[in-house]
Amino acid sequence: MLLIFILSKWRSNENFQKRIRLSGNILNTEEKCREYLEAQRWGDTPACPCCGSTNVHRFATNNRIFKCREKECRSKFSVTVGTIYENTKIPLTKWFLATYILSVHSKGISSLQLAGWLGVTQKTAWHLNHRIRQMLTITAPELLEGIVEIDETYCGGSESNKHASKRTVRGGAGNKAMVLGAVERGGEVRVKVIAKTDQQNVIPVIKEFVAPDTIMVTDEHHAYNKLHLDYTHKTVNHREKEYVRYEDIKVHTNSIEGYWNILKKQINGIHHSVSQKHLQRYCNESAFRYNRRKTAQDERFADALANSEGTLKWKALTAKKA
Repeated sequence: MLLIFILSKWRSNENFQKRIRLSGNILNTEEKCREYLEAQRWGDTPACPCCGSTNVHRFATNNRIFKCREKECRSKFSVTVGTIYENTKIPLTKWFLATYILSVHSKGISSLQLAGWLGVTQKTAWHLNHRIRQMLTITAPELLEGIVEIDETYCGGSESNKHASKRTVRGGAGNKAMVLGAVERGGEVRVKVIAKTDQQNVIPVIKEFVAPDTIMVTDEHHAYNKLHLDYTHKTVNHREKEYVRYEDIKVHTNSIEGYWNILKKQINGIHHSVSQKHLQRYCNESAFRYNRRKTAQDERFADALANSEGTLKWKALTAKKA
């Protein structure tokens, strides 16, 4: 069952009317979107977002509103309370379209293009994009096992393209952001922006991502020198132009380097540049799609909506410090 967006122009203006067809149902109204969101968030049993109780009832006069029957709570709520949709003035039909694009499109979408599709301002689309990226964050990731490849990459403009007065170093990483990644062969990826590629920053993140006694494959970077203490560590020497070595396993980092290619195409091809402050959310977006590359589009969309709890306020998004 494929999730299909039907895009047709309004006769009255240049905006698009968006409709979503899921398993034969067209989600083109607020009520249908709310019903689908209730099913993804609660299933058949609505739960109070304040106390977690399932002892609730729906108002007959306004079926969007529920009330908790617990004496200590008695809260009134809707399905959007406690989610990124809470208090939003944007229709859920537009939220669903944006969520679908970011969850299934191979490289995502720029806020400028999304603004044109939704008929909103670029500022609104930018905020909406980041709130959806917050949804796509893995909240409780499972540890990677088996054969895991580790590598780091740098995101940011080339020093040679900058004005001489703004260059930090001659060549090298300069002030680029550093990103550490771990991918289980044939499985999922974990990505995290780090302050520096040294042992003090790299080792704790690897332990956060990878189960003990895993076979670890890296390049010859010095930050990985102590991995043998907790893992079976194998390396390839890229400086000597060694990219694969055949032992009991294939020793290479091609999988994680392939993921870096996907991430760089998203950043360079769609967004052109991103700030270090927001880089982690762009990485989370890319990792979400990579980890669900074998699932159907409607399943990715449903997974995103099921993880809609929490929010990202405008003040927090635009604060000077992340």
